[in-house]
Amino acid sequence: MKTMTLRNTNLEVSNIIMGLMRIVPLDDEQIRSLVGAARDAGITHFDHADIYGSHPHECEQRFGDAVTFSAAERANVTIQSKVGIRPGFWDFSAEHILRSVDESLAALNTEYLDLLLLHRPDTLVEPEEVAEAFDTLHSSGKVLNFGVSNQTPGQIELLKRSVNQPLIVNQVQLSITHAPLIAAGVAANMAGLDQSADRDNGILDYCRLNDITLQAWSPFQKGFFDGVFLGDRAGYPELNTALDEIATAYAVTPAAIAVAWITRHPAHIQVVLGTTNVSHLLDSAAGSDIPLTRPEWYRLFTAAGHQLP
Repeated sequence: MKTMTLRNTNLEVSNIIMGLMRIVPLDDEQIRSLVGAARDAGITHFDHADIYGSHPHECEQRFGDAVTFSAAERANVTIQSKVGIRPGFWDFSAEHILRSVDESLAALNTEYLDLLLLHRPDTLVEPEEVAEAFDTLHSSGKVLNFGVSNQTPGQIELLKRSVNQPLIVNQVQLSITHAPLIAAGVAANMAGLDQSADRDNGILDYCRLNDITLQAWSPFQKGFFDGVFLGDRAGYPELNTALDEIATAYAVTPAAIAVAWITRHPAHIQVVLGTTNVSHLLDSAAGSDIPLTRPEWYRLFTAAGHQLP
């Protein structure tokens, strides 16, 4: 398992993150087995959000009830959660951030979060309120580091005018087939080509220039929850052929190659895996440090339908 230091922190983390948004149907022993398998594979980073589950904090509560870390174990794992999504609206008010973090800590049965992300952009955000909440959480030791999710460079810059702590992470949707943040740059300045449209204001380059680590969610999704491309030979025949052939060359599964396509990028992107199946988790996590060559990486890129102008 490849590890990395999150920039502007002393956090040493795995480049594979275990996402816990689907654990509600599991019993406590199944949750412990899943987390144990992840730890045995070298995964040290666990992703939550207050909204995950059928009601707020449900997934966090299931995790906290099932998994008990000793003090030494807790020091060697990174637990992050996200705040801001509420039923029918987004809310970055200081009141909501502070209340939700307290509820997350209680549900997770931990004294602190290693990382708190603002979940989706709240267009009604008052950056001064976010700063107030972050200062309170940081000074109290409840949250050690902060970041965002699904936010543009301009939205991050607006927050940075008021927030005193570094924003170290931006969690975004990214897969081989859903890669506008990469594909637009490859096709820059190509009039009439949809791929060249910049849909996020240069978020990839911005994050690299500003020491913000990208985390990729839905690494196997075709689009926005449109299903997975793995095995979809009707929609992505060329891509699945390429995945199969490259997987055979590295003696891994196609899922590992799909993960490796992301981890190979020099931006040092982390990949969030949301499966609750131990075998699928281990198969996918095997892509952590596969050194895809440039020809292999670009073959997958073009096989997914992206163009090299």
